[in-house]
Amino acid sequence: MAKTLGLHILADLHGVNPDLIDRVEDIKNLLETAVKVAGLTKISSHYYQFQPHGATGVILLAESHISIHTWPEHGLATVDVYTCGDPSKAYKAMDYIVSTLEPTRVDKQVHERGLIGSYEGSDLQSILLKV
Repeated sequence: MAKTLGLHILADLHGVNPDLIDRVEDIKNLLETAVKVAGLTKISSHYYQFQPHGATGVILLAESHISIHTWPEHGLATVDVYTCGDPSKAYKAMDYIVSTLEPTRVDKQVHERGLIGSYEGSDLQSILLKV
């Protein structure tokens, strides 16, 4: 039986209040709190303030990573949450970020990563062999 090792959620958050995503201090607080709310394990982090607007940040997790890049002048934040193990933790982190930033539109993709196990007799096997 096939299974996946990780869950990767990518989201573009449109219509975000620029004041919430302009300063690196706000981005840092957002990501650090998301890690705590989701019960994830922080290893390290790095943040950067762009001039004149925007910030970016990444937290390296024992489970993988969370990152954000912002364009306050467009009301846009792109968010990446990738975790291994309990997939509910990825959803909890992303849900916290979305509920805090309150975008008017969310374009989200969810990918299962690290497919392992037996694929015999499945269409998945023939698809993977063609790649």
